[in-house]
Amino acid sequence: MTYRTLGASVLTGAAAAVAARLAYRGLRRFPPGGEKAWSRVNHRGEAVTLLEGPAAVAGAVAATAVAAAFLGAAGGRLSGLPGPERAVADGLPLALCAAGLGAGAFGVLDDLKGSGKRRGLRGHLGALRDGEVTTGTVKLAGLAVAGAASAALLRRHQGGSHLDAVVNAGLIAGGANLLNLFDLRPGRAIKVAALSAALLSTASAATGRPAQGAAAVAAPVGAALAVLGEDLGERAMLGDAGANSLGAMLGVAAAATLPRPARIGLLTGIVALTGLSEKVSFTKVIARTPALNWLDMLGRRAPGAT
Repeated sequence: MTYRTLGASVLTGAAAAVAARLAYRGLRRFPPGGEKAWSRVNHRGEAVTLLEGPAAVAGAVAATAVAAAFLGAAGGRLSGLPGPERAVADGLPLALCAAGLGAGAFGVLDDLKGSGKRRGLRGHLGALRDGEVTTGTVKLAGLAVAGAASAALLRRHQGGSHLDAVVNAGLIAGGANLLNLFDLRPGRAIKVAALSAALLSTASAATGRPAQGAAAVAAPVGAALAVLGEDLGERAMLGDAGANSLGAMLGVAAAATLPRPARIGLLTGIVALTGLSEKVSFTKVIARTPALNWLDMLGRRAPGAT
């Protein structure tokens, strides 16, 4: 990876962080539909706002779009990528924006209109079997559409078979849904997103695509870290909008940078964890595992603390 490419990725992440903070400040001051519409009760029974999620989405998407426009205006000279890899990078910003906006929009729908009576795949599919179309079901369908559209944008630039397109769509939609399953305690989903981004960057570097890996995760991670303090402080949470959007963008990053065997393996893991979540509480597993519990509690108030 050239220093120019690394610098561009760092600047993109920083821009996403600044944009997310500005968006959060603006949304808190002028909440669409009123503050009450975004207010929820967390695991302690305390009031938090869901506006953190839309702010993170806005920051990540805005920074991605600005970075893409800047590189486009520079004729791609700042990327330092050779021909085939440049083709992947060209399709990456569009796919990231499509995934982030699509997943975020359907997440907002579920945040604002969802009842919470039906949870998980089993709950939503059970409701559908009974003739009830929940907002969660609509959101799952929307995530699938967003995943397919983003995968199509990637394929247009990087090529690949129909199998690649299906796997990539699964990674994007599955990543969006899985990260949301971790948004049950302060900071947890953001920590999972940051660790996933670090692993993805390492894996892409190991396969000879360090520039794409850094560029792909910069905006979503920058935006997520910008609101981490609000999340850990239990003043706000990502909600479906934020978690779905960040997860979808990380899915795009995986789709754009990993070789097919790695992508298939990752998709298998996502499907397995999603299925496991229907029967096993991630929170209980984390609490019983010392290393995971330490990481989960890092920066958080202790149980029972006020």
